[in-house]
Amino acid sequence: MEAINYLLRFFFDALVMVLILRIWLQLVKADFYNPLSQFVVKVTNPIVIPFRRFIPGFGGIDLATVLIALVISILEFIVIPVLNGGPIDVLSASYFGGLALIKQVGFLLFIIMLVMALMSWVVQGYNPTMVIFQQLTDPFLRPIRKVVPAIGGLDLSILVAFLLLNVINILLSGAIPYWNVL
Repeated sequence: MEAINYLLRFFFDALVMVLILRIWLQLVKADFYNPLSQFVVKVTNPIVIPFRRFIPGFGGIDLATVLIALVISILEFIVIPVLNGGPIDVLSASYFGGLALIKQVGFLLFIIMLVMALMSWVVQGYNPTMVIFQQLTDPFLRPIRKVVPAIGGLDLSILVAFLLLNVINILLSGAIPYWNVL
């Protein structure tokens, strides 16, 4: 049963992350023709397009994708406990699903910044993935860079962002008493 739980959690979390990435790419107005953008759009279109017909966007935010990500995140906290013999608790699942969605955004930001930092050591010249990652992280790193300037040519803003993300993660984990049980 543990293997099934693991695979289900992976499926739900991966799908939510790709949906978050789609929303995020739209918000930062990333290059639509970038290979990473094309991958995200092609993977999520079968899920998003049918809902866009009756859930309009609002203020530049794709509400259909946001709601789908939230519903899938909530479904994770309904399906897995039910498969393990637990009751259906929609209210708790909604609470945990919303918090999990916020945690997924932070985790995705962390992973992108980590990959971006590693790529900065290895990749020389133009790289389309690095360009998208910079577009995605710039709204978060720009305010930090204003407070913590580059020291000796080293950009410490990613390190400060990692620390802030970890603090937020600890606070959110405190709001979910049995996060690792599900």
